[in-house]
Amino acid sequence: MTNILCTLTLGLLFLLTACSNDIGTTYDIGGTPPGIQTITATEAHRIMYNTYDFILLDVRTIPEFEERRIEGAILIPYNELAARADIELSDKNTTILIYCQSGRRSAIALSILAELGYTSLYDFGGIINWPFETISN
Repeated sequence: MTNILCTLTLGLLFLLTACSNDIGTTYDIGGTPPGIQTITATEAHRIMYNTYDFILLDVRTIPEFEERRIEGAILIPYNELAARADIELSDKNTTILIYCQSGRRSAIALSILAELGYTSLYDFGGIINWPFETISN
């Protein structure tokens, strides 16, 4: 009985830790190149202010983008990404910071772009976790 309780407690702690938005922690996606990662909003913000050449990619819908966005973001909805990437994201080595509303679509977008050969991709999840300034219409 003690072993079961201990296992359940450890499992719960693992789940809580895995879901946290720990500032300053980089989570590497297993089996992918080091330039393809899930990062925190704080790390994305740091890259934006310390890197000259990057693309800030919003993969939400047009109405979501028009309602609220991060300054400097370009919009390519995740379900249009495969068709538009070669034209609008022509340099496959440029750093691309990806976000959506909550993190689900940005993760899908990261996978799509990685499969298309992009090499410097950083998914920082959703705008709902963005603690910095945004633009609202």
